[in-house]
Amino acid sequence: MKLTAVFQKVPEGYIGFVEELPGANAQESTLDEARAALAEAVELVLEANRAMSAEAIEGKDVIREPLVLTAE
Repeated sequence: MKLTAVFQKVPEGYIGFVEELPGANAQESTLDEARAALAEAVELVLEANRAMSAEAIEGKDVIREPLVLTAE
């Protein structure tokens, strides 16, 4: 699976977001800094989503398994 990072030059530097992952955003002075910040934002969004999911299914009978997506 590949995600798409989008970066835009703005007067303050660069803003970036991931098309497929709402909430993953970054703004930094340089493109390299924006890339690094966006990677961290993706990790934080996924971590927060996992925590919310764990809370929602706590005490419930569920099946959890890896999901592997292949590129087409």
